[in-house]
Amino acid sequence: QVQLAESGGGLVQAGDSLRLSCTASGQTFSTNAMGWFRQAPGKEREFVAAFIWSGGRPTYTSSVKGRFTISGDNAQNTVHLQMDSLKPEDTAFYYCVADSTDRGYTCLGYGCYTRSYEFDYWGQGTQVTVSS
Repeated sequence: QVQLAESGGGLVQAGDSLRLSCTASGQTFSTNAMGWFRQAPGKEREFVAAFIWSGGRPTYTSSVKGRFTISGDNAQNTVHLQMDSLKPEDTAFYYCVADSTDRGYTCLGYGCYTRSYEFDYWGQGTQVTVSS
């Protein structure tokens, strides 16, 4: 059984930075991509960022571009999200996600790894709260 564990959430002020980390534990597995989703109270879950290991391609939702940076290590199955210039609207529960190669999923077309169904492993989440 594979588990994703997030860390690094907390309460900060607008303009501050936080760094989220996610590590996979349990049985050995390999991934095509890892990333982050978030869900704010009363809102739908939304894509934040993902790193597609093949080609080393990061992808971001438009609202975080230029402020968030995703990085990771494919061999270690770890992913990080450096969040700078945080805004109150970034307040949400942040979930680490991974797409395991065993699933055999292939993304065709545009917007690869920006949709929740493209990931088969989800962490329990970590709270990020940004005060104004």
